[in-house]
Formats: sequence, structure tokens, C-alpha cells
Amino acid sequence: MKFIHAADIHLDSPLRGLERYEGAPVQALRGATRKALENLVDLALEQAVAFVLIAGDLYDGDWKDYNTGLFFVRQMGRLHAAGIDVYVVAGNHDAASQITRVLQPPENVHLFATRAPESIVREALGVAIHGQGFATRAITEDLTQAYPQAHTDLFNIGLLHTSLDGRPGHATYAPCSLDGLRTRGYDYWALGHVHRHEIVSRDPWVIFPGNLQGRHVRESGIKGCCLVELDDGRVSSVTHHPLDLARWHDCAVDLTGARTLEDVYERTGVALSAALAQADGRLLAVRLRLRGACSAHARIRAAREQVINNCRAIASTLGGEAIWIEQIRIETHHGQRASEALAREDAFGGLLRAIRDLKFDAHQLETLGTEFADLTAKLPPELHTGDDPFDPTAPDFLRDCLEDAQALLLERLLSQAGSQDT
Repeated sequence: MKFIHAADIHLDSPLRGLERYEGAPVQALRGATRKALENLVDLALEQAVAFVLIAGDLYDGDWKDYNTGLFFVRQMGRLHAAGIDVYVVAGNHDAASQITRVLQPPENVHLFATRAPESIVREALGVAIHGQGFATRAITEDLTQAYPQAHTDLFNIGLLHTSLDGRPGHATYAPCSLDGLRTRGYDYWALGHVHRHEIVSRDPWVIFPGNLQGRHVRESGIKGCCLVELDDGRVSSVTHHPLDLARWHDCAVDLTGARTLEDVYERTGVALSAALAQADGRLLAVRLRLRGACSAHARIRAAREQVINNCRAIASTLGGEAIWIEQIRIETHHGQRASEALAREDAFGGLLRAIRDLKFDAHQLETLGTEFADLTAKLPPELHTGDDPFDPTAPDFLRDCLEDAQALLLERLLSQAGSQDT
């Protein structure tokens, strides 16, 4: 017997702020969660699974209109026609308090109760499934304390949306412990909420499948579901199947020791080629980070727009429409010659030190940020949203601007020193 364990589908997640990125494949990315769900259904049909588990956050909050729910119903109808049941618990994003529009799902879809744990026994399959959904968005108590003990002579599954004992980047909802899960005596805990695939335990099996489709760079890498196979009432295999349409990649280019912009472009091309090779033919959305201590730092910062656009051109040459550069971050820093320039006892040295000191003075940066408050209030709303909002009052933004100013001065100084040497 086989079943699928999925979670965190976030169907029709809005992905706000994409419009402000030049060349962003907006429609492809916004339609990716739907395609990932279609891929999930395709896999269930192909593998002829007995049932599908969805461990919360099927939706991403209230629907804009009924089309989101209708799409889900159509996909579940495909499973219904094949005799495949679906068991769902609500998570924090699709809690009973979050969804105001309601559609009657096909009869093969069972949504677990939210007031108390519920158990469904499939005698013919030798399986008992226990679960409880979120009644409200913020559940802070351990729901598993009320889950029933395992049914004897059955394969017991616990379906739960939880942060477990805490995971970086995820709010603490329905917290519980691995030891606490073990006390229930279940064979498999199908968890959701954490968007990265993780096998927490094999005795018993406790698994986060991760989300079906990455929605921004913090959700990078392969995304999909777990296909679980049972043999004589025991787990014989757990396989993570990729289902994503687009894949996010945080690509760090090591520029340590780079001396020229040609070095920068050569290393960028190598890194992007490697990323494309690992994308399995999917649309690749990349955040490019140029980092490391290098003598090319001042030139990179001084010619920032040129460097950024050359890196984008390299990506287009290598992958065409198969790759999109979401953002390029310059995180290089100075080499030895910059330290020498900072130590100069002249106007240049004094100005460089003043910029350096301002970058690390939180109080002065906060004061400087207030100067931009009126400007920030006049910016279009779309600039304030998304995964990387634009905020001229933010200390990190101001530090980056100061770093650019320092780099321009260093480039001018080092260029003059170079011409004098010759």
C-alpha cells in the first residue's frame, strides 16, 4: 500500500511585489502553486496511492474569489474518480477563522475537526488516521496531548500542523516534542508548517515534507511531497518527489582574491551554470550574491549598475528564459589596499574613516533615517511589499548606500595611485 504526505501548498499565494522586478516571470510564478498541486494529483494517480494526506496550509488565507476553491475541488474530483481519498487538517493560514468563503468539497475529501482530535479508521487498509485542525490562526498549546492512543493491530498516522520544538523562520504554532509524539504509539507522524523537507525521526517516522512550491528565495531548493510505501503494516520506503514548477536558488559567488571585473564575470558564469544544471529543467529564480575579500571590491561598487547588468546578461546568455535573476547583492569587502587608504592622514583618509564610523553608529543611522521619512511615505505601495521591501529609512539600506559612497572614493583614490605608479 502507498500513500502521499504533503503540506503547505499555499494555493494561489499572492507573491506580492514581483511587478517591481524588471523581467520577472510574474504569471509563471503566480501560477506555480496550482501547477504543483496538479503535479501532486498526477503523482497520486500514477502511483495508485490509497490516500493523500495534507498537513495544513492548503490555502494562503482567505481567497480573493471562489476560483481558488473551485480549482482545488476540480483537482480533488480527479482523485475521487480514481477512488483516492484525501485527509486534510487546517493550518494557521487556512484556519477556520481565516477562510470566510466555503465550498462543498467532493465526498472523498475529509477535513478534520478543529475542536478536538478526530480518528478515522480504514479497516480494509489496516490504517487509523488521527488529526485536528486549527480553529484559529494562532494555536499555542500542544494539540497532541489530546490525541488518542494508537489503535492496536492498525498502522496509526498522526496528522498535525506544528512547529514541533521550533524551527528557524517559522512561528511557534501547536508546539510539541518528539518524546511527546512517541507517547501516542503511532507509526507515522505526518507534519506540516515547516517548509523545508526534514526526516525528524525514523522510529517512529516523523516527517516534514516541506511545501510543494517555493514562493521566494527563503524557500530555495527542491520542493515536493513524500511518497510512503507500506509492506506488511510497516514503512518500507519514504521517497521525496519533486513537484515544483519553478525553483528558487540562493547563489553565492566566491570572489575571494578577484582582481578584475573579468574575474567577477567568469566566476559568476561558473556559479550560474552549476545552478542551472541542478534545476532539472525548471524555471530557475536566482538571488545572486557576490561575496568575498577582493581587490576588485572598489571597482565592483563604483560600477555597480554595470556589474549588475553584466551579471544579468551572463544569466540570459546561459539560460535564456529558463533563468531569472531576482536580485543581485554585492557583499564583497576591501582588500589590503583599502586598509592602507583608511590609514592615510589626509582629506581622503579622513572622509573614508568618517563614512566607516557612520556605518557602524546605530544612533546616527537612525537619525539619518528620519530625514527620509517624508520621502518613504510618498513611495508607491508596491515598493513597501514583497520579500525584499524598499525602505530608505532602514539602517541596512543606509549602510549599503554608505558602502557605495566609500567604494566610489576608494576607486577614485586607487585609480589615481595606479596612474602615478605608471
